[in-house]
Amino acid sequence: MAELGPVVWPPAPLRTERLVLRESEARDRAAYIDLFASSEVRTYLGGPRPRAELESAVPEVPGRRPGVLVVEHDGAMIGIVTLDRRDAQRPGHVRPDAAGEAELSYMLLPEAWGRGYAHEACAAALGWFADAFPSEPVVLCTQVSNDRSVRVAEKLGFTEMERFEEFGAQQWFGAWSPVPRSG
Repeated sequence: MAELGPVVWPPAPLRTERLVLRESEARDRAAYIDLFASSEVRTYLGGPRPRAELESAVPEVPGRRPGVLVVEHDGAMIGIVTLDRRDAQRPGHVRPDAAGEAELSYMLLPEAWGRGYAHEACAAALGWFADAFPSEPVVLCTQVSNDRSVRVAEKLGFTEMERFEEFGAQQWFGAWSPVPRSG
């Protein structure tokens, strides 16, 4: 992952009405493994990873790197939101001459689905990003067949830019631009 840029990481915990987005802690390890081992969560992400592999590979404090935020609800991890730089070699860019756009992604445990947490968590992450990188666009890519993810992207204000084939599936690629704040 390319670094996000000149920002202090991790940011102070981001708080919403129901959620806290924060840096990973050791207590998140079991939920982190559940997330990556879930066939439901990983349906559109290349499939689940073997639990035994994750148990031996996931560090005591998982996902502790710039760009990864744990999504917490009622004191427990329910997922993650990431902001990474999109690889220049992959299809889908807003500015072909300036590859490496920030890319938003998220995964939530199935028991957290259908409650608006994905939208709430991603909106908080986008708000932080807009403050840290004013006027920089963010991209999001998901399989066209992942209706729920496409709906979340559209509700967040992502605009579909193109569709292309990647990882053996049709991809939906969208962009989001921060709204300038009036002083």
